[in-house]
Amino acid sequence: MKKRVALADVKPGAMWSDDVYIDDQNLLVPAGIAVRQKDLDMLRRWGVTHVLTTGDPVVDAPKPLAARDDPATVAFAGSRKLYRRYIDLVDALAQVFELVGKAERIDSHIIDQITQNVLQLVRDERDESISAILGSAVKEDSLARSGINIAILSVVMGQTLRLPPYRLAYLATGALLHDVGMLRIPEDIRKKKGKLSEEEAQKIRAHPLLSYRVITKELMYPDDIGLVGLQHHERWDGEGYPRRNAAADIDILARVVSVADAFEAMVSTKSYRNSMIGYVAMKNLLSDNSRRFDPDILKAFIKSMGIYPLGSLVLLNNAAIGRVVETHAEAPLRPKIRIVVDEFGNQSEGENGELLDLLAEKSLFIARAIDPGDFAGS
Repeated sequence: MKKRVALADVKPGAMWSDDVYIDDQNLLVPAGIAVRQKDLDMLRRWGVTHVLTTGDPVVDAPKPLAARDDPATVAFAGSRKLYRRYIDLVDALAQVFELVGKAERIDSHIIDQITQNVLQLVRDERDESISAILGSAVKEDSLARSGINIAILSVVMGQTLRLPPYRLAYLATGALLHDVGMLRIPEDIRKKKGKLSEEEAQKIRAHPLLSYRVITKELMYPDDIGLVGLQHHERWDGEGYPRRNAAADIDILARVVSVADAFEAMVSTKSYRNSMIGYVAMKNLLSDNSRRFDPDILKAFIKSMGIYPLGSLVLLNNAAIGRVVETHAEAPLRPKIRIVVDEFGNQSEGENGELLDLLAEKSLFIARAIDPGDFAGS
């Protein structure tokens, strides 16, 4: 059972032995990550008086350092630095969304900087970024977190499609902002857990039009970026919304974001359901049969991610458990695996596990994918 910790008693640099939550759903920091002053300031602005954790305070917690990407933080999908860069991106986008929700003026240069930071993150740590989306301990369901995840996945696809640099930047910005219109819909409708009335559903279906208006009229971005917001719910077969565009009438950047959005929605924990494992989400996309998605974009996604996406946990036929660390475009069922638990039950620490290339190890194959949550609880 989670314990309540008064926010007044939490100091910058405090750590706990287990995850710390803002409420029953939203994570503040994972186990072993230091709370920052900006985290405390944010909670006070929100009127939060307590945080929740099942862990105990880590007595010898180091003091937080000033650098935003300082490696003094604890590992996130294998990289301390990546965790801080990722969280800072989510924080920055959340602040933008807060202003959008209040219809306050926003300096688009702030969004441009987030775009450049996403592009740089993918250039620096492409595989690790994808693994972070699939295997992250960050469980919060937020529009900002989804925006960052979808931007990362979209940029990875855009690289595979060999989009020129300026189009990649447009793609990243469009992905960040594609759902911004949702912020102009009443919160009680956005977060309703029960069935929506027809009137409420119509308001939700109007959010692409609102996104387009915010992106092009308020933020003054070009139509190429606005179309991502307008068309990301259109379908390849013409059965989408808001305008029932089909096939090539849907802008290619919107087609890319549509695939990334669907995949991210399936693999991220939501307030109303558990996440799917990456392999199952990929199988769902592959069964589309040119109804919802451009088949060429799906091929680019599979080429980028593999059937077993980077970061996926898999069980091998010799009973060993490994994590996918690299994929082969020509053989998506036979990726490179870092062993986490060997066939004798011995668990590896960090990145010390044996590296196996299933393309070369012909006697080994993947028996099935494993839910990271089940593995962590075993």
